[in-house]
Amino acid sequence: MSASNSIGIVSEQRMNFDTPLQFQSGAVLPRYELVYETYGTLNADKSNAILVCHALSGHHHVAGYYAEDEKNPKEKNIGWWDNMVGPGKPIDTNKFFVLGLNNLGGCNGSTGPSSINPATGQPFGASFPLVTVEDWVESQARLADRLGIKQFAAVLGGSLGGMQAMQWSLSFPERVRHVLAIATAPRLTTENIAFNDVARNAILTDPDFHGGNFYQHGVVPTRGLRLARMLGHITYLSDDAMAGKFGRGLRAGKYSYNYDIEFEIESYLRYQGDKFAAYFDANTYLLMTKALDYFDPASNFGGDLNQAFAAARANFLVVSFSTDWRFAPELSRTIVKSLLHNRRNVSYAEISSTHGHDSFLMQHEHYHKVMRAYLNNIASEFSA
Repeated sequence: MSASNSIGIVSEQRMNFDTPLQFQSGAVLPRYELVYETYGTLNADKSNAILVCHALSGHHHVAGYYAEDEKNPKEKNIGWWDNMVGPGKPIDTNKFFVLGLNNLGGCNGSTGPSSINPATGQPFGASFPLVTVEDWVESQARLADRLGIKQFAAVLGGSLGGMQAMQWSLSFPERVRHVLAIATAPRLTTENIAFNDVARNAILTDPDFHGGNFYQHGVVPTRGLRLARMLGHITYLSDDAMAGKFGRGLRAGKYSYNYDIEFEIESYLRYQGDKFAAYFDANTYLLMTKALDYFDPASNFGGDLNQAFAAARANFLVVSFSTDWRFAPELSRTIVKSLLHNRRNVSYAEISSTHGHDSFLMQHEHYHKVMRAYLNNIASEFSA
């Protein structure tokens, strides 16, 4: 990891907030903590800041690796978007000051269901409020205030992160100059809500879930989390990607005539499910999928997305991927159409990719060229 384009060793930071945060649901969190990381240098007038918003299972560790990982190079905890963020990369840390954080309700350090509730001395568990994209954006703005960032050069993200980026242009239109909305949608389709409900029910019906208060029982709803991740992972991939990587390959080369793992794709999905269940919090998964379901800016305007985007002042880059059937290109084109209706400056790229929804995480030449070109234009607006 000593290559010149690596951000190198990074460290997480923490910020405590004592001002109560009222959620869209009406619930109030009296105090909370946000965990975040920063990369690059904030320039003198603080005009080069970029906020990276994470997706469902993401977090604050966007790029680089930790000092303790030097001892075991093969197990380095590389940031989830390391191929995008760093010196000379599309989000160039020689030009930009990049901020990534773990959202409220997360399980990677920020206050969430597994955190201790000061009022009870026990984990919040099921009592942690349901969060929305609007709630996250409000908490992100408070963090920006603490860091002295009055306006972001850009707010960006993929999937659920893209929804947050769009919400920034609506909640704080004067505080963001550019929005990069990648592999996202103005709201979930009915099919997407259905997938999320099945995934949640896998967790909710796990005997080890205990109504969300499994921490006190010393157990984890592993079976439910495992099934939820397996289902979700199928929707992140394309049929072509699965066929190309696994086909109908058999682990033993022949049928076993039982219910154990036979096909390579079964082995892969179970591995992904087990891996996810070992580190992700079940209550966080429920909260994150609900936030996805609730996001719908047009709902306050009788379903009219044109009216919803009338508040936006930012310039936009919208990116979709040809094989992303969960957040299909036509959903991105709906966003573009409404932005154009409101005479916003919009660039749109539909990338041909075989990786499905996961494409936004991949190191794809055309995709990275589009991102680099747009971000270079942003960098030309300020002096580093």
